[in-house]
Amino acid sequence: MKFKYINITLLLFLLFLNNCNIYRPTDARKVSPNPEERVKKNIEEGKGLRLSGLMKGGNTNFQFASSNALWRASLEMLDFTPLINADYSGGIIITDWFSLDDDKNNAVYKITVRFLSNEIRADGLEISTHQKICGINNVCRTKKFDNELNYEISTKILSRAAEISKNELEKNAKENPYSSQILKKKRKK
Repeated sequence: MKFKYINITLLLFLLFLNNCNIYRPTDARKVSPNPEERVKKNIEEGKGLRLSGLMKGGNTNFQFASSNALWRASLEMLDFTPLINADYSGGIIITDWFSLDDDKNNAVYKITVRFLSNEIRADGLEISTHQKICGINNVCRTKKFDNELNYEISTKILSRAAEISKNELEKNAKENPYSSQILKKKRKK
């Protein structure tokens, strides 16, 4: 009985491996015999692994918060105030209430940044500011505060994100000669 379960498990495992397309035969006529060309093609397609890059710490391009220039620029821009929520997967940053030094009416503000895209573009961000003014007996009034501040924050975030992205591209081009060739081709298009 035990032998029967082992056979069934082995059969299911082999079917699983077959369906995963782990082994894909290649056509020798379509693959260049020159290893430099194969490496270049694999890098262009985002395939492969280079051991020299791993020894230096690698030049990987992960898709999470530390590699997203827009996210990093937003956090840099809002570093003057504590954050209540910074959820990369949800695409939102919310600051805590903060006050301005020159505000005479005892108002406090909260900024919310929503990410609508990972690309650095004007419509990729939505900035909203709320204002809370508390009066006598801590009776507070909160309202959405639309003014040029939202536009200024958005502009500063976008310009800093563009700067971060440019610096990363230049750094990667210096570290990886194949990626610099790919960059030149993309710029020509």
